[in-house]
Amino acid sequence: MPENLILDFEQNETQPLHEFTERAYLDYSMYVILDRALPHIGDGLKPVQRRIIYAMSELGLSAAAKFKKSARTVGDVIGKFHPHGDSACYEAMVLMAQDFSYRYPVIDGQGNWGSMDDPKSFAAMRYTESRLKPYSQALLAELGQGTADWIPNFDGTLKEPKLLPARLPNILLNGATGIAVGMATDIPPHNLGEVAGACIRLLERPRSTIEDLFEHVKGPDFPTEAEIITPAHEIQEIYRSGTGSVKLRARWEKESGNVIVTALPYQTSGNKVLEQVAAQMQAKKLPMLEDLRDESDHENPTRLVFIPRSNRVNLAELMSHLFATTDLERSYRVNLNMIGINGRPRVKDLKTILQEWLEYRTETVRRRLQHRLEQVEQRLHVLEGLMVAYLNIDEVIRIVREEDDPKRELMRRFDLSDAQAEAILDLRLRRLAKLEEIKIRGELDELQEERESLQQVLGSAARLKNQVKEEIRADMEKFGDARRSPLEQREEARAMDETQLMPTEPVTVILSEKGWVRAAKGHDIDPETLTYRAGDDFRQAAMGRSNQLAVFLDTTGRCYSIPSHILPSARSHGEPVSAWVTPPDGAAFIGVMLGEGDDLYFLATDAGYGFVARLGDLYVKAKAGKAVLNVPQSALILPPVPVSDHKQDLVAAVSSEGRLLVTDLAEFPQLGRGKGVKVMQVPPARLKNREEYLVALTVFGKKDKLRLVSGKRHLTLKTKDWNRYHGERGRRGNVLPRGYRQVSSIKPK
Repeated sequence: MPENLILDFEQNETQPLHEFTERAYLDYSMYVILDRALPHIGDGLKPVQRRIIYAMSELGLSAAAKFKKSARTVGDVIGKFHPHGDSACYEAMVLMAQDFSYRYPVIDGQGNWGSMDDPKSFAAMRYTESRLKPYSQALLAELGQGTADWIPNFDGTLKEPKLLPARLPNILLNGATGIAVGMATDIPPHNLGEVAGACIRLLERPRSTIEDLFEHVKGPDFPTEAEIITPAHEIQEIYRSGTGSVKLRARWEKESGNVIVTALPYQTSGNKVLEQVAAQMQAKKLPMLEDLRDESDHENPTRLVFIPRSNRVNLAELMSHLFATTDLERSYRVNLNMIGINGRPRVKDLKTILQEWLEYRTETVRRRLQHRLEQVEQRLHVLEGLMVAYLNIDEVIRIVREEDDPKRELMRRFDLSDAQAEAILDLRLRRLAKLEEIKIRGELDELQEERESLQQVLGSAARLKNQVKEEIRADMEKFGDARRSPLEQREEARAMDETQLMPTEPVTVILSEKGWVRAAKGHDIDPETLTYRAGDDFRQAAMGRSNQLAVFLDTTGRCYSIPSHILPSARSHGEPVSAWVTPPDGAAFIGVMLGEGDDLYFLATDAGYGFVARLGDLYVKAKAGKAVLNVPQSALILPPVPVSDHKQDLVAAVSSEGRLLVTDLAEFPQLGRGKGVKVMQVPPARLKNREEYLVALTVFGKKDKLRLVSGKRHLTLKTKDWNRYHGERGRRGNVLPRGYRQVSSIKPK
């Protein structure tokens, strides 16, 4: 180290690192909250927005002025008032110019300022031009009238207004969104007429409750014309607490059998909605839609066309599904967090917001009137001095011509003030005419009347309040418009389940002995003629529709549901059922059921017990299925049998001993799960050793014939034949003819 370099640390301040970082982070947090992210209740603007509007007014870019390049405005803003990035400043400027983003735009843009489909597709600031809209006068009109506090800019070379003297509660009219440190704000836009009406109500009746204000403020009013479907009581609760959410739904109408979407929710892209719908169509989840188009143009900013496959499609159900699955319906968070007139951020209810803004507005009007009163009194003071001069014009001329110090002599001679004497000396010769004296007398009378009027208003709280009220009413008539977002009561959107969305084609689901499954189109398939894998063969088939659930029953008495439309084609050998479900170890699949939820099936075990089950009660989402049929010890499950008429059908059961029993199906209960009741008497001891059990069971109508298969021999029983086997359930049944006692299957014919 050089000898002449001496380090002196005694003069440096030392501080613990945790204290320094804590203070630095808190300082940064307060800066983000107060000077960047949250709007002020007074003018409803964030600092960058306020500086953009003020800089444009300083550039003379009023609503009547010519357009000027946006880069010029951005340059002034970041060079004089807002030393941050030009892109962020320009984006804030663009937002205030987009009529689909701002309820009451402040900036009038010329060129490409973005679109609803892509709000950030705006052109660079060197290409676009801008000026202020007439609504900006509600923020700027009183700026030079003593209403604003002026603070130094970032380098202290200029002054900028701390707040703009807003004539309307812009905080609610245009809303705001922002994320600070530890807090955020989401204030939706509102209708000017409704909010102004609520302000007038509070001025006339300060004790009005928040419920009284609901008569005026019905809810938010977004720039787009989508419907607000949030119930009124929920919206009112948002205004009481300051937080909540609002749900918007697209508006649609029927035209020539097609669905025409005419309005989208706030900040929703029509292209994105079409992409979402197209994705569902490609995934074959919208079979009822044939095509979709975007016919939006300049005259119809939003016109999305959905073309149904046929006129039988229920358009209300279709739109309900699209509302639930796409951005045609969206929820928007509401968090009425803002900086109050005390300079502190807080979430406020509706009445508090309006009361605080009216307090701010009343003080602004008072300052404006006081400022004007001071100007009037100063002018009156000067005019009174001029009148003295006109009344003594010859003496005044003599003093000016002859005295060495005419100003001092005028003040002494006529008892004038410095300002009056200076005004007399500044008079031009042409203003010494008689006509000028008449004008001054007229101006004196007018100003004296104005002074009395201003003093009366400033001296009376009631008159000041009335002045504020009349100005709000005038601005309401000037800038107000009709509500855009209608408030509607709608049913909750519900997405269709997968089975409803699939095309309803007739299918036959085929189950093999080894548990492989496949689905064939149509009902004219003979499953037994299909080819099967080596060592495998046909077990059971069920007919239904492609949008129904196929229910499989395994040897443990558990059932499983698989959508039939996802099953492999019958052109192949299929796939194992276990590819979709997870049965217990060692379980095999014994049968398949298919149909409507109200269809009935007879479930039984070869122990001689069974019951009638509703197919809809057997549906299950879990891959592990659910237990339905209790299986007695040593018993096996028989394939399920479809039931057509619970009250009229019959049950035919055949035992391994060659006994047949025909029973009325009405004797069997309908259960959701269980063991069931006795179908046919099977001695438990003989069942245990598998000496006797049920080998086949079927359900048939009273006019049907019964066909029994015993080896290569077939026996057909007509009504008069099987009638002698008819009896009460739970009996042993009668023995079949010799040669037909080894029955393998029994079916109605």
